[in-house]
Amino acid sequence: MKKPTEKIKVGGIMQSDGRALVKVLAVPDHASVAGTVLGAMGEKGINIELIASSYDLDDCGNFALVIDQKDLDQALELMEKIKPIISAGAISYTPDVAVITVFGPHLREKPHIHGLMFSSIAALGISSLAISTSISSVSCVIEAQYLDATINSLSKVFDIPFEIKKRPKDY
Repeated sequence: MKKPTEKIKVGGIMQSDGRALVKVLAVPDHASVAGTVLGAMGEKGINIELIASSYDLDDCGNFALVIDQKDLDQALELMEKIKPIISAGAISYTPDVAVITVFGPHLREKPHIHGLMFSSIAALGISSLAISTSISSVSCVIEAQYLDATINSLSKVFDIPFEIKKRPKDY
């Protein structure tokens, strides 16, 4: 007889929608790009909620930034101005995304949480557009249309001590 699967206790889940994903891709000199891009965004008052970076096979940097949807046009205009300065191969974006964050104390001591989170989302056929982690949280960016289904799925695998925290759209 198979034992019933127990939910994994976490500190909680946060969601924020009304966001946009901007990607700065194929940057050959990635050492100075973060300071240039983030500095320019900050000067324009554009808050960055999530950052993920990676490097491709050509050792070019790729940066994914989640911002408020209302700042998307301004951010894209700014990135097009910066693009030749940082020698970016491309600037792309995805409007209307949401960020889902599973958090809890000592998340680093619970390595199975990451796999459960992404397996749960993948079982719905939902792809993560970007992933970011810290010592106490794991976040993913999804298309906003899948937010409710994702939250429902995560609620089935995690023991959440309170109602899911919704960040205000103007956060």
